[in-house]
Formats: sequence, structure tokens, C-alpha cells
Amino acid sequence: MRKLTNHTDEELLQAYLGNNDLQYLGDLYQRHSEMVYYVCLRYFKETERSKDAVMQIFEELILKVKKQTIQDFPRWLYVVSKNHCLMALRSKKGKVEIISDNFVEFTVNLHQEENDAEKELQLQNLEKCIEHLVAQQKTSVQLFFLEQKCYQEVAELTGYSLKDVKSYIQNGKRNLKNCMERRGDE
Repeated sequence: MRKLTNHTDEELLQAYLGNNDLQYLGDLYQRHSEMVYYVCLRYFKETERSKDAVMQIFEELILKVKKQTIQDFPRWLYVVSKNHCLMALRSKKGKVEIISDNFVEFTVNLHQEENDAEKELQLQNLEKCIEHLVAQQKTSVQLFFLEQKCYQEVAELTGYSLKDVKSYIQNGKRNLKNCMERRGDE
């Protein structure tokens, strides 16, 4: 077994991408797995669940690193880890949430005790509200929340500046919240 500790993150990533040898990706991930664990612990507040998430995130990386251009692996891995945790928390709660880093700003409840007709109405209202957003907001919100792209990925996919993407998402969330509140009053 080869020792790869003297290689940079970039070298290990390129070695994995070049020959699909999981040893390179494993060594690279191992360097940053403690950070991943603490990100997960911050969101889950459970040690075992956080440890499980560390393994799940590694499994996700096997394909994700091939689909994206990664400039700064630790920063990219932080975003992937955060998104993994947020998605897990959303699915556990049975809600569709539009969130910012620390606060739930808008939630469409999808709990079991609600009837199906009410759930369907909420989802239809959300879809209608998304359709009413201006084009840049709609595209940015869909990529960021529904497709789980980070700000940088949204900017790359749309051609918008990073500053504009953040603005479109923030304004889109506000407009969605206002629209949903108006529809709830109807």
C-alpha cells in the first residue's frame, strides 16, 4: 500500500480523477474527515448520526468530484457536507424548506397528520409562486434549493455574477414567502 501523505489535495484529487483509484480519494477525504464530522455534528447534534453521515458523504464524493471543477477541496467539501446535512434534516422533518444558513425562513408543512388535499394545495401554491418570480430569481432559487447547487455553481450555470446570484436568491426567498402568505390568506 502506497503512502500518499506528502501529496497536496490537488495532486490527490487529480490522481483519483486520472485513474479512479479510490485510495487517492480516500487519503484526500481522510485529511478532511474531522471537519466533515464537526459540520455534521453541528447540524445533527448526534455523534452516531454524524459518523454515519461522514461515511455517506464519502460515498457521494466518488461521483460528485467527477462532475464538478473543484478549486479549493476543503471549502467545496464543507459545502457538500452542509448540503448533505440540510437535505437529511429536511427529509426527516417531512417538510420542504427554503432556508438560509442558520434560520428557517419559509416552510411548507408536509406532516403526515395533514390531509393530502391540503398538502397538494400547499405544493401547488408554492409552484405558482415560483412561477411568478422574475426569471433570474426563479432560475437561481430552483438551482439553489431544488437542485442543491451552491452559490458558485449557480453562478457558473447561469452566467450571473456571484453577487447577483446571492441577491436573486435572497429576493426570491422574500418574494416566495410573501406570495405564500398572500395565498394562505385567500
